[in-house]
Amino acid sequence: MIETLPLFHRIAGTPVVVVGEGDAAEAKRRLVERAGGHPIADLAEGIAQGARLAFIAIDDAAEAEAAVVQARAAGLLVNATDRPALCDFTVPSILDRSPVLIAVGTGGASAGLAKQLRLRLEALLPQSLGALASALQGARAALRTRFPEAGERRRALDVALAAGGVLDPLREHGGAEVASWLDGASPVRTGRYEIALRSVDPDDLTLREARLLGTADVVIHDPRVPAAILDRARADAVRWVEGEDRPDGDGLTMVLSFA
Repeated sequence: MIETLPLFHRIAGTPVVVVGEGDAAEAKRRLVERAGGHPIADLAEGIAQGARLAFIAIDDAAEAEAAVVQARAAGLLVNATDRPALCDFTVPSILDRSPVLIAVGTGGASAGLAKQLRLRLEALLPQSLGALASALQGARAALRTRFPEAGERRRALDVALAAGGVLDPLREHGGAEVASWLDGASPVRTGRYEIALRSVDPDDLTLREARLLGTADVVIHDPRVPAAILDRARADAVRWVEGEDRPDGDGLTMVLSFA
């Protein structure tokens, strides 16, 4: 189970409450402005303007809690600096390869840990990642024409974007690779694969098994397979417990059982 639900919130052109003084409040104002929002320093004014988010960066504990109560009563989601118990959401460490954003969060446990993980990822991900994402967005219509069926599109992209693939996102790209790939792309072969699990620990999956499970369209599994392993599959993959009646499915099917 995950403790929080990661979301990307669009705030461009909208008011966002940022209450408080000092470095913490200023950092939140900069973050709001970076995302195109308009920071409002007065809570009541922000509520009146229809703000949906509030950052409370007040040193005094009683004042901070009172502001949180007032904001929540008005329907705002709240982040209270250094007070995770009062937070409806936390602020991750952000790796920016716009339009690709990678947010590293620890649920408020350690901002320092999130920062160091983000710095490690900074060294791994090329600056051209954003250009690759933009090129894929621009090619969406052509991709639909090339692969009219959603499963076909997904499988073709999975192969192209995989490690060593034509569009491997960890390689530098010049911008023309997407169009070139589409010109020669062909449907990806599908089939049925079986994984004989050696334990209930998802870390015991081999790299190949984890890759196949992560790209499967249908997952058929022994009822004893734990959620920790099933969570390695795509969230939108069809899941069936082994032995249940089920319709025939198209695409890549994975069968999970115990050795």
